[in-house]
Amino acid sequence: MDKYPYTPGHRGIETSIAAAIDINPKLGRLQRVSEAAIRDAGTQGLTADELAAKLGQDRCSIQPRTSELKRLGIIIDSGLRRSNWTGKSAIVWIIAPMLNSGESPSQ
Repeated sequence: MDKYPYTPGHRGIETSIAAAIDINPKLGRLQRVSEAAIRDAGTQGLTADELAAKLGQDRCSIQPRTSELKRLGIIIDSGLRRSNWTGKSAIVWIIAPMLNSGESPSQ
Protein backbone atom coordinates (compact mmCIF):
# COMPACT_ATOMS: atom_id res chain seq x y z
CA MET A 1 0.00 0.00 0.00
CA ASP A 2 2.41 2.63 -1.20
CA LYS A 3 -0.10 4.75 -3.12
CA TYR A 4 -2.61 7.44 -2.22
CA PRO A 5 -4.61 7.46 0.03
CA TYR A 6 -2.33 5.16 2.05
CA THR A 7 0.57 7.55 1.50
CA PRO A 8 0.39 11.34 1.15
CA GLY A 9 -0.42 12.62 -2.31
CA HIS A 10 1.56 15.20 -4.23
CA ARG A 11 1.37 16.93 -7.58
CA GLY A 12 4.83 16.03 -8.86
CA ILE A 13 6.16 19.47 -7.97
CA GLU A 14 9.34 19.62 -5.89
CA THR A 15 7.73 21.46 -2.96
CA SER A 16 4.67 19.19 -3.03
CA ILE A 17 6.86 16.08 -3.01
CA ALA A 18 8.87 17.47 -0.08
CA ALA A 19 5.68 18.17 1.89
CA ALA A 20 4.40 14.63 1.22
CA ILE A 21 7.68 13.13 2.43
CA ASP A 22 7.59 15.33 5.54
CA ILE A 23 4.02 14.40 6.54
CA ASN A 24 4.35 10.66 5.77
CA PRO A 25 5.51 9.55 9.27
CA LYS A 26 2.55 11.38 10.84
CA LEU A 27 -0.05 10.25 8.28
CA GLY A 28 -1.60 7.32 10.15
CA ARG A 29 -1.90 9.24 13.42
CA LEU A 30 -3.43 12.29 11.75
CA GLN A 31 -5.93 10.11 9.89
CA ARG A 32 -6.89 8.34 13.13
CA VAL A 33 -7.34 11.51 15.20
CA SER A 34 -9.23 13.15 12.33
CA GLU A 35 -11.57 10.17 12.06
CA ALA A 36 -12.11 10.15 15.84
CA ALA A 37 -12.92 13.88 15.94
CA ILE A 38 -15.39 13.58 13.06
CA ARG A 39 -16.97 10.54 14.74
CA ASP A 40 -17.26 12.48 18.03
CA ALA A 41 -19.01 15.33 16.17
CA GLY A 42 -21.81 12.92 15.20
CA THR A 43 -24.39 14.15 12.71
CA GLN A 44 -23.24 17.75 13.23
CA GLY A 45 -19.97 16.81 11.51
CA LEU A 46 -16.95 19.05 10.98
CA THR A 47 -15.53 21.14 8.18
CA ALA A 48 -11.79 20.87 7.50
CA ASP A 49 -11.28 24.22 9.27
CA GLU A 50 -13.28 23.08 12.30
CA LEU A 51 -11.40 19.79 12.35
CA ALA A 52 -8.01 21.54 12.25
CA ALA A 53 -9.05 23.89 15.07
CA LYS A 54 -10.38 21.00 17.18
CA LEU A 55 -7.11 19.10 16.74
CA GLY A 56 -4.87 22.15 17.21
CA GLN A 57 -3.29 21.50 13.80
CA ASP A 58 -2.67 23.64 10.75
CA ARG A 59 -5.43 23.38 8.16
CA CYS A 60 -2.80 22.53 5.53
CA SER A 61 -1.95 19.37 7.50
CA ILE A 62 -5.56 18.36 8.10
CA GLN A 63 -7.51 19.12 4.91
CA PRO A 64 -5.64 16.46 2.89
CA ARG A 65 -6.54 13.91 5.59
CA THR A 66 -10.23 14.52 4.85
CA SER A 67 -9.58 13.74 1.18
CA GLU A 68 -7.78 10.52 2.18
CA LEU A 69 -10.52 9.48 4.61
CA LYS A 70 -13.15 10.14 1.94
CA ARG A 71 -11.21 8.05 -0.59
CA LEU A 72 -10.98 5.25 2.00
CA GLY A 73 -14.76 5.34 2.50
CA ILE A 74 -14.47 6.36 6.15
CA ILE A 75 -16.11 9.79 5.87
CA ILE A 76 -18.68 11.26 3.51
CA ASP A 77 -20.00 14.67 2.53
CA SER A 78 -23.04 15.23 4.78
CA GLY A 79 -24.64 17.57 2.27
CA LEU A 80 -24.39 20.36 4.85
CA ARG A 81 -22.26 23.44 4.32
CA ARG A 82 -20.76 25.92 6.79
CA SER A 83 -18.52 28.90 6.19
CA ASN A 84 -14.77 28.38 6.28
CA TRP A 85 -12.18 30.97 7.35
CA THR A 86 -12.51 32.78 4.01
CA GLY A 87 -16.29 32.99 4.35
CA LYS A 88 -16.82 30.49 1.54
CA SER A 89 -19.02 27.43 1.77
CA ALA A 90 -17.23 24.33 3.09
CA ILE A 91 -18.18 20.64 3.15
CA VAL A 92 -19.30 19.27 6.51
CA TRP A 93 -17.82 15.77 6.88
CA ILE A 94 -19.49 12.94 8.81
CA ILE A 95 -18.62 9.28 9.38
CA ALA A 96 -19.93 7.03 6.61
CA PRO A 97 -23.26 5.46 7.70
CA MET A 98 -21.98 1.91 7.21
CA LEU A 99 -19.20 2.60 9.74
CA ASN A 100 -21.75 3.82 12.28
CA SER A 101 -23.47 0.45 11.91
CA GLY A 102 -20.22 -1.43 12.54
CA GLU A 103 -19.52 -2.45 8.94
CA SER A 104 -16.14 -2.15 7.28
CA PRO A 105 -15.74 0.18 4.26
CA SER A 106 -14.50 -2.79 2.24
CA GLN A 107 -17.74 -4.78 2.75
